[in-house]
Amino acid sequence: MDNLEIAAIFKRIAILAEIKGEDRFKVSAYERAADSIAVLTEDLGQLDEKELVALPGIGKAIAAKIHELTSTGKLEFLEKLEAEIPAGLIDLIAIPDVGPRKAALFWKELGITSVAELEQAAREGKLRALPGLGEKSEARILMGIETLKGSGKAH
Repeated sequence: MDNLEIAAIFKRIAILAEIKGEDRFKVSAYERAADSIAVLTEDLGQLDEKELVALPGIGKAIAAKIHELTSTGKLEFLEKLEAEIPAGLIDLIAIPDVGPRKAALFWKELGITSVAELEQAAREGKLRALPGLGEKSEARILMGIETLKGSGKAH
């Protein structure tokens, strides 16, 4: 597992943690770790815990997760997060104007877990009833979905 793959895993953890409603500082810690790992030239698998925690954005908890990833190829913490959060919510974040917080709002308030469900809810005018959203937000989300469909990235 190379550094870019590990960085992508920590970015995914940050997104899932934000959807779950975790503390913003925890989410930021995973984002910082992902950014730090992505530009690192040293192989993470060759570093011990002391060397890992010396890296910017890497504390003991994240160092332990890196060690688990590099030694087993998987991360139990990520598996638990993925079991709690519907996989389709990650696809929603690819839509322009939809971030982890909005994806969580759609899921928790309307049970939306896919781009198709979000599109249907937007076309039916259901999104505008949610806090912080209105007709303009709904229209921007529909345009974003159309853009995604055009690029072939919509699921």
